[in-house]
Amino acid sequence: MAKVREVILGVGGGIAAYKSCDLLRRLQERGYQITVVPTPSSLNFVGAATWEALSHRPVTTQVWERVDEVRHISLASKSDALIIAPATADLIARITAGRADDLLTNLVLALNVPILIVPAMHPQMWQDPATQENVKTLRARGFTILEPAIGRLTGDDFGQGRFPETQTIITEFEKLIEVKKDFLGKRVLVTAGGTREAIDPVRFIGNRSSGRQGAAVARAARDRGAQVKMIFANPQLSDEEIEELSGIEILQVETATQMHAALEIEFPATDLLVMSAAVADARPSQYSEGKIKKGQLLDIPLVENPDLLKSIANLRQKQIVIAFAAETNDDLVAAEAKRVAKGANILYLNNVSNGAIFGAVDTEGFIITSNGAQIQVPHTSKDTLAELLLDQALSQLG
Repeated sequence: MAKVREVILGVGGGIAAYKSCDLLRRLQERGYQITVVPTPSSLNFVGAATWEALSHRPVTTQVWERVDEVRHISLASKSDALIIAPATADLIARITAGRADDLLTNLVLALNVPILIVPAMHPQMWQDPATQENVKTLRARGFTILEPAIGRLTGDDFGQGRFPETQTIITEFEKLIEVKKDFLGKRVLVTAGGTREAIDPVRFIGNRSSGRQGAAVARAARDRGAQVKMIFANPQLSDEEIEELSGIEILQVETATQMHAALEIEFPATDLLVMSAAVADARPSQYSEGKIKKGQLLDIPLVENPDLLKSIANLRQKQIVIAFAAETNDDLVAAEAKRVAKGANILYLNNVSNGAIFGAVDTEGFIITSNGAQIQVPHTSKDTLAELLLDQALSQLG
C-alpha cells in the first residue's frame, strides 16, 4: 500500500466530538496531515475555529462552501484515508443509504481509500436493529467499523456505545492502512542538513544540502514505531515539511563542532545512527567579529573539521550505522573503501554531479552493505529510499 500521509478526519454530531480533538493531535504527532470535515450538527459541540486552529487548515461542512475548489472532489483526489470519529447512528444511516447531503457524506461517495468508522452513541441506539443492520451492510461493502467501548456515557448511563480510547483508534487505523511497526522499541538518531562554518557575521562556508533526505528517514523510522531524534543543521524545508516532523525530537545545530558535541551526547543511547548530514570538511581558522571588507577576502586560512563518524566510532558498541557519500561519480570500489574506513554498516552512494540530488525530492544511487550487497536504487523518491535503508538496517539489527 502506498504511504498514507493525507487523512480526512470526519466528525459526526455527537457529544464525543470533543474527544476527536485529542485524536487529531495524536495523528499529527505520528506525521499524518489532517483535514477536518465536520458535519453541520457537530459544530454544536466543537466549532470550526477549534478545528482550524488544531489542524492549521480551512474547515468546511457543506459542498456549497468554497465552491470554486469543488471541495468534495479536490479533497478526495489528494486524500489517502478517511476516519469518521465519532459516527452517530444518523450519520451511519445516511452513509448506508448513500446520502450526500453535506460535505462529509459527499466525500464518502467520492473517495476510493480505506475508511474507518468509529461509532459513539447511546447503548440502546447502538443495539437497535436498524443500526446493527446498517453496520452489517457497511462492513459488507468494505468499511472498517470499530465496536464502541463499554463504559459510562452521558449522565448515569452505562453500556456499549462509548467512544474508544484514542490509542485504540490509531492502532486499528494503522492496521487498516498496513503500517509496519518493525522498529518498535528502537532508538534512531538521524543527522540531517548542511553545516555552516562562519567566516564573519555575514558570510559562511556551507553546502547545498536541504536536509530533505534525513527528514525522510526520520519520518519513516517514526512511522515504523521508533523513538527518533534528529540533529538538524540549517534545514531548508518548507513549513509543511517541518510540520510533517511532528513527534520527532529535533536538536538544532549550525556547525560541525556543534553537531559533533550533540552526537557524543546522543549516540550512546542509540540503536541506529543515520549520518545523512552534509558536514563541512573545513572551517575558517579564525572568526571575524566584524564584517570583513571585500578587499580583505583574498585569503581565508582553513582548519580541518573532525571526521564526525570516525570520531564517534570510539563510542560504538552494538549500534548500526548508515553513512552517506555524495560524490561526482559512481565509483563503487571507492565507495566500499569509504564504508570500511568510516566503520559504517551501510553506505548510500549518490552522484551529485551537475547539481543533482541536493535540495531535490528524488534521488538515485547505490546501497552498499557490510555483507557485500550492492543494491542499485533507480530514480525514486527520498521517502522510498528511506524505507529501503531502514529495511537494510533492520536486517542487521535483528
